[in-house]
Amino acid sequence: MLSRLMDFLTACWRRRSSDGKGSEVTGRKDGLLWYKDAGQHLFGEYSMAVVQANNLLEDQSQIESGPLSLLETGPYGTFVGVYDGHGGPETSRYVCDHLFQHLKRFASEQKSMSVEVIRKAYQATEEGFLSVVTKQWPMNPQIAAVGSCCLVGVICGGILYIANLGDSRAVLGRVVRATGEVLAIQLSSEHNVGIESVRQEMHSLHPDDSKIVVLKHNVWRVKGLIQISRSIGDVYLKKAEFNKEPLYAKFRVRDGFKRPILSSDPSISVHELQSHDQFLIFASDGLWEHLSNQDAVDIVQNNPQNGIARRLIKAALQEAAKKREMRYSDLKKIDRGVRRHFHDDITVVVVFLDSNLVSRASSVRGPPLSVRGGGVPLPSRTLAPCAAPMET
Repeated sequence: MLSRLMDFLTACWRRRSSDGKGSEVTGRKDGLLWYKDAGQHLFGEYSMAVVQANNLLEDQSQIESGPLSLLETGPYGTFVGVYDGHGGPETSRYVCDHLFQHLKRFASEQKSMSVEVIRKAYQATEEGFLSVVTKQWPMNPQIAAVGSCCLVGVICGGILYIANLGDSRAVLGRVVRATGEVLAIQLSSEHNVGIESVRQEMHSLHPDDSKIVVLKHNVWRVKGLIQISRSIGDVYLKKAEFNKEPLYAKFRVRDGFKRPILSSDPSISVHELQSHDQFLIFASDGLWEHLSNQDAVDIVQNNPQNGIARRLIKAALQEAAKKREMRYSDLKKIDRGVRRHFHDDITVVVVFLDSNLVSRASSVRGPPLSVRGGGVPLPSRTLAPCAAPMET
């Protein structure tokens, strides 16, 4: 009896450092590469990897599996987030700290998962970061020019929700039963003005501004400043009161603006998972700069699951080295900061789908999983949620 009580107390006070299979979720590091080769989420295996290029890592990512609300009744599922920051790490870190918590709160209120829950979570995260900028503006005005792309996938009740701001991407690998071939299906909509339809959208939203999108150094940019049209943060292009001195002149819009230039409203799509849906690849644009959707799906399909996220990053870095006519081994020797001239920070999360588990989605339960890409340590006072001991 005493030993069982001690086991229970140990489980209650253990910090969240296990994915339920006894393996450490903190991952491993190899120079600028962080990786978690394999782990278990509610509906199958997963693999994560992050490679740093910037002086400070601007990409953040997480996988959460288990309760998607604050209620014991659920819903239960898997949440994946990839947050590609720009201008600094502050926004992507904030999103990683708050977005999932907002989602759990709204799912609790609604007692289910839905497009509305996800949209409200994005809105609350945007409003929260605006509050941070407002407070810090007198001491640190440049925080108004920090922002983040925000890609989220939620698997719940046999349904896959994909939400996106910016140009990170989610791709599904689906088997064609007649041939056995695995096709790449892009699930996320992107908001980069390098895409003609996004430029057209910006012109239609701002018909009175002929320079809403400008070709600068052969790259399309919103107001000549930024490539994406939607994000969390980037308050300097959403609120005119943050687009003035003491913000650096290079960020200031010369003629000012009366309504937000960028949006924080995510594109959200809903997909009913099929038995021939094999896996999902979530990645920041650093991966897709060097690999096509089908290239990435082929790599996942033709290699072992263990370490597959790390393998995708290696393939992208090999392509980056080839474009610069250098050896991959030499690229790996380049330190952070300088490395950004060769490639961006790259985050990859591969989530495999066990069709048997997905089909039993409403009854699947398991120990909660919480992993952050890059191995960001949890605060020392953060404890694992504790369930009552089970009778054996």
